[in-house]
Amino acid sequence: MTTQTLIYLFVGASFALYIGIAIWSRAASTSEFYVADGHVNPIVNGMATAADWMSAASFISMAGLIAFLGYDGSVYLMGWTGGYVMLALLLAPYLRQFGQYTVPDFIGARYYSKAARVVAVICLIFISFTYIAGQMRGVGIVFSRFLEVPVDLGVIIGMGIVFVYAVLGGMKGITYTQVAQYCVLIFAYMVPAFFISFLVTGNPMPQVGLGSQVADGSGMYVLQKLDSTLTDLGFTAYTDGSKSMIDIFCITAALMIGTAGLPHVIVRFFTVPSARDARKSAGWALVFIALLYTTAPAVGAFARINFIDTVNETPYAEAPEWLTNWESNDLIAFNDRNGDGVMQYRAGDAFAGAPAFTEERGASGERLVSNDPAQGENEVYVDRDIMVLANPEIANLPGWVIALVAAGGLAAALSTAAGLLLVISSSISHDLLKQTFRPQITEKGELMAARIAATAAILVAGYLGIYPPGFVAQVVAFAFGLAAASLFPAIFMGIFSKRMNKHGAIAGMLSGLAFTFLYIAYFKLWNPDANVAANWWFGISPEGIGVIGMLLNFAVAIGVASFTKSPPLEIRRLVDSIRVPRGARDTQI
Repeated sequence: MTTQTLIYLFVGASFALYIGIAIWSRAASTSEFYVADGHVNPIVNGMATAADWMSAASFISMAGLIAFLGYDGSVYLMGWTGGYVMLALLLAPYLRQFGQYTVPDFIGARYYSKAARVVAVICLIFISFTYIAGQMRGVGIVFSRFLEVPVDLGVIIGMGIVFVYAVLGGMKGITYTQVAQYCVLIFAYMVPAFFISFLVTGNPMPQVGLGSQVADGSGMYVLQKLDSTLTDLGFTAYTDGSKSMIDIFCITAALMIGTAGLPHVIVRFFTVPSARDARKSAGWALVFIALLYTTAPAVGAFARINFIDTVNETPYAEAPEWLTNWESNDLIAFNDRNGDGVMQYRAGDAFAGAPAFTEERGASGERLVSNDPAQGENEVYVDRDIMVLANPEIANLPGWVIALVAAGGLAAALSTAAGLLLVISSSISHDLLKQTFRPQITEKGELMAARIAATAAILVAGYLGIYPPGFVAQVVAFAFGLAAASLFPAIFMGIFSKRMNKHGAIAGMLSGLAFTFLYIAYFKLWNPDANVAANWWFGISPEGIGVIGMLLNFAVAIGVASFTKSPPLEIRRLVDSIRVPRGARDTQI
């Protein structure tokens, strides 16, 4: 059976499974649509949370960024992992103790204000659409290569799949679908990692293989070989960083704090029966997440070694099949700058963004890219987002492994996309309609509005997936910055400060969101040529600016609250009741 046939078989079977689960567990009420009726087992919810959390950025892009950024790429690993721990300890049990449907529900009730609820919805929509752009981009990349369709068409196909099981099943369907998707994505990530670790180091455990000697007789360890090879080619050593300390700190902090403010992850803790179960669910999710996150650094290092060994100094006429496969999708390219027909992989600016591909072929038959002098001697362009997906092909693994990775990449992207779409739709139907503008709406009407909102959200998400403002992990990083600057301070102070009032929370959310969004938009959308360290405020990149937005949010909120009226007595009692550890006594909410 050919590799392409196996890909169709694996991907088709996984899609049939997801749609079948959605039909089987179709939501029949708003409670089932929003929070799966609050009766999900903690272990099941932990697995679903892990799938919701480990998006296309985790599966597809994170190891690719680590492969090319080396030490600098570790900020994504540290930030996302540490952020989940922060969420589990600081927010999840208390929000479950509150016991409602959505994050705007909490903010609206805690700050006794419809205006606060509407502002929270606005923040949530900004965060979710930014995040979902990365997921749909990941879906398009997987489809474009493995199903041999254009990236744009791949995004549209992904939209259709998500529409079926997200709109039909709601949170109930998504929860059980995500359990299946976690099983697919973790198996798809770990199996090739075991194979490649054994091929590169002779040790099948990738976490151990990263610290082992390379099995090429050189006696060098993996990171030693990478440092030596990359410096010889003009790159920075793999274990050295090029970012400033303040930028490393801010990006890591923004990812951590943003994690604790992500609405699609927070809402998962509303689906378990009690606050105690929320803690259990968080613990299990961390175990399931750790399987992938402890493997990613090894996958990134092995991918870079295999890529260099396969591409550098190789005649284009003898290029491996995997390279020409990805080249046809404009995700890798060779421009024979010196006319010798041999691919020279060197340091240069070919990785700054997508090149200007041409339809003509060069003298050596290569697909041409823009001949930018700033690229120096580098003749190879590669999209970082392909590395995990291409890794099995680069390492010449069996066709079934390649097919498994295709199914896993789609599972990772689709699971998070579905969670985000549900958050968007529930915030519109429940928080804007039911709780704010049309309180008289029936449950049936609210459920219909939720499905219509999800449909509209899918269309917007597809557009953002076709025209994303950066690599998958970078786009996702912007969402974390927006979450850190807007929702996290309001949630944190809502739980731990009885003095914070509606005026302070609203002013803080708006100022943090506006500042962070404008900073990111300026450097990434309106003036990308200015996106260099010399132009950043305090040397902080757009990926890390969410920390400054968060500090601004806290400062504005505390300042405004200190000059305005304290919250009413019943709100202060509500804060006390949230912090009473009733879940430890298995009290149901």
